[in-house]
Amino acid sequence: MKFVDEATIRVEGGKGGNGCVSFRREKFIPRGGPNGGDGGDGASIWLVADSALNTLLDFRYTRQYRAESGQQGMGSDRTGKGGNDLEIKVPVGTLVFDVNTGEQMGDLVAAGQKLLVARGGFHGLGNTRFKSSTNRTPRQSTPGTPGENRELRLELKLLADVGLLGVPNAGKSTFIRAVSAATPKVADYPFTTLVPNLGVVSIESHRSFVVADIPGLIEGAADGAGLGIRFLKHVGRTRLLLHLVDMASFEVDANPAQDVRIIERELEKFSPELIAQERWLVLNKLDLLPKAESDNRCQELVFNLGWKGPVFYISAIKKTGTRELCGRIMEYLEQQEQQEDESAV
Repeated sequence: MKFVDEATIRVEGGKGGNGCVSFRREKFIPRGGPNGGDGGDGASIWLVADSALNTLLDFRYTRQYRAESGQQGMGSDRTGKGGNDLEIKVPVGTLVFDVNTGEQMGDLVAAGQKLLVARGGFHGLGNTRFKSSTNRTPRQSTPGTPGENRELRLELKLLADVGLLGVPNAGKSTFIRAVSAATPKVADYPFTTLVPNLGVVSIESHRSFVVADIPGLIEGAADGAGLGIRFLKHVGRTRLLLHLVDMASFEVDANPAQDVRIIERELEKFSPELIAQERWLVLNKLDLLPKAESDNRCQELVFNLGWKGPVFYISAIKKTGTRELCGRIMEYLEQQEQQEDESAV
């Protein structure tokens, strides 16, 4: 399935039904009086978050959505039928913006959550509504009002607990394959990951978290180099970032410390909030180096960076150290949830 995380659609609520002008006509009942009924309300349009969806692809093919109009009023004081509301399913994590005003209308972050995006028109009034002691044969009615008409921009931000960062070929896809059932493409050339991938890491029954793997970043990504920073928004909702570093690159000009600083600069350009987020350093591919050399390289990197946060040493392909890392992640996430619950009380 093609991954699409942005789309523009037009929505239009249903028009309210017109009111009716009618008079009661029955044998032996002269001048029966007005009996025109009201019209029906126009239908509204709602966006509904659906956990079964993970892309906005459908909105590339269907861009116009129009709700049912209300039925016109009828004689004998019969009210027109209201239109049935239209519910449009979108992935969980969808942001909704009004294109014309730039206003954010909503953020659908939970399955089943609903957002009203186009209200239906109000029904027109029949001539029965206008009768009075001085106006016994009213011939006026009101038309139904049109429904709201909006152009919306939908933006999908994947919901994940942990986000993976790193330059191309740092081993992010291999890591997510090692710790979850996700199967992103893995190859020995850059940019094998072209779209974000999600993986569920299960520690034990009822203890799991979601990892998001995004395409690798290179220097100048904020200015459009490589795949740019289009997918960085998908780690914006995460609670923890894992910064994977290739410690065994055979490139002549390989410099792990410089790779880390490149990512940090691009994060800062993209969002100051993102660079301030909790981030752990994960040194990968240590199985390709002799023990003494890997220890020296790791110590040198941590010293050059002046890194004060947690550091983990793993081999994703061999699954060495991945279990311990996932256990620490689970503990951290549970602590965060507990703190949020306590602060909410």
